[in-house]
Amino acid sequence: MKLSIIVPVYNERNTVEEILNRVEKMQLAHEIVIVDDGSTDGTREILAKYAHQEPFRVILHERNQGKGAAIRTGLQVACGDVILIQDADLEYDPREYPNLLKPIQEGVADVVYGSRFLGAPRRPILFWNMVANKILTLVTNILYNNILTDMETGYKVFRREVIEGIRLRANRFDFEPEFTAKILKRKVRIFEVPIAFYPRDYSEGKKIRMKDAFEAMWALLKYRFVD
Repeated sequence: MKLSIIVPVYNERNTVEEILNRVEKMQLAHEIVIVDDGSTDGTREILAKYAHQEPFRVILHERNQGKGAAIRTGLQVACGDVILIQDADLEYDPREYPNLLKPIQEGVADVVYGSRFLGAPRRPILFWNMVANKILTLVTNILYNNILTDMETGYKVFRREVIEGIRLRANRFDFEPEFTAKILKRKVRIFEVPIAFYPRDYSEGKKIRMKDAFEAMWALLKYRFVD
């Protein structure tokens, strides 16, 4: 199994070096694809030292396009047969990788989501963020006849073949519902595992906003009926 880890990055100078060191320390990745989405805070200068260092690949967007666009760029260049998405903000811990990969390695799943709501230790989540997440996950289950607990999780792992032929369009945080909607319509084997979670608040650099929840809701409704 060749594992490609995609790390979308935008203005994360305070955390990006630490997260990349943690990812590399796991020694599981065939390649670590870093996509900088137009950072202006000095993140790019930090990434420069990884540009010619194995197993890293650094790709730079000329302008900020959004998390979804960064992930799509990563998917275009990743060469692994299994893909893992890793946020750069230290909310998700790479020590979870063995548990995330296990269902795929054992052949019982094609897609694995790391769920923040299955009982693993976590810091308290901002209340309205949790409410929005619960509502979006409920709508996902109603529309796509599933029983997910955390549709919006940043930890998504999947076999490359799962997305072959799927056209992903999302540029922003609506990547999560678009990806989920389209794989559920394909009836792939999806598995959830509990993960620890260390959420940031807005003073610490959290970027997702309430308007992103409305865009996610629209994406879930739209992709139920169109591709």
